[in-house]
Amino acid sequence: MKLFVLYTGYLETDSGGIIAGSSGQIRLPILCFLIQTDQHNVLFDTGCHPNAMAGRWSPKITGSFRLVQQPQERLENQLALCGVSPEQIDTVVLSHMHFDHTGGLYLFPEAKVYAPKADFTAAQVRVRINPDPFTHGGYCKADLDQSGNVYTLLDTDFSLLPGIDVVQLPGHTPGLMGLIVHLKNQVILLPQDCVYTSANYGPPVRRTGSAFCWTSYHASIEKLRRLQQQTGGRIIFSHDFTDFLSLKRAPEFYQ
Repeated sequence: MKLFVLYTGYLETDSGGIIAGSSGQIRLPILCFLIQTDQHNVLFDTGCHPNAMAGRWSPKITGSFRLVQQPQERLENQLALCGVSPEQIDTVVLSHMHFDHTGGLYLFPEAKVYAPKADFTAAQVRVRINPDPFTHGGYCKADLDQSGNVYTLLDTDFSLLPGIDVVQLPGHTPGLMGLIVHLKNQVILLPQDCVYTSANYGPPVRRTGSAFCWTSYHASIEKLRRLQQQTGGRIIFSHDFTDFLSLKRAPEFYQ
């Protein structure tokens, strides 16, 4: 089994929304992950839509986040570095339904999609009750309108494939899923937005600017800490640029 880190550009935003109490601008890498087994190509998260800043996102989102993405950083081009086309992706796992995780879903209309039940439901309700995009928060209606995929909605920990475990880590949103990837030589934990950066992870834990539920947020980080201790695994932080610079990136891989 191989794990590829796909770099799909970065977001620029106010650091206070990422690490409470900080100030200034911060760059957040947008990472997706390709896991190759003998029989499957599994993609974890799909990044931002390439037209995000050209009308795809609402003014509320673009007013807070600026996407910087070069052509070679588009998801399909990152997959190509691994010798994989979008049509070869059979399984997509979405950590949650925010705009920087669902934007590339349009590339995979035939893939089976796994998503957290609570956040999928919250996202669909939020974008459909009120047509005003300013009420949609971190959800992009255009991404959620993608059709053709077969969804499996999860609310418990789940063994996706041998060596790939889904773990529930809510708090940032009503539901959020991470992955534990048991490679031959190491274990990699991918908590995504359960914990943005190593600074948030601590200890001590430092909050983000906001969360759906602070009780769940702290409980999920402590669950992640237990999982790290149990597996001896390495955490890849979803939006930590310093951590990102230390990673192997496609076409290199972990195994």
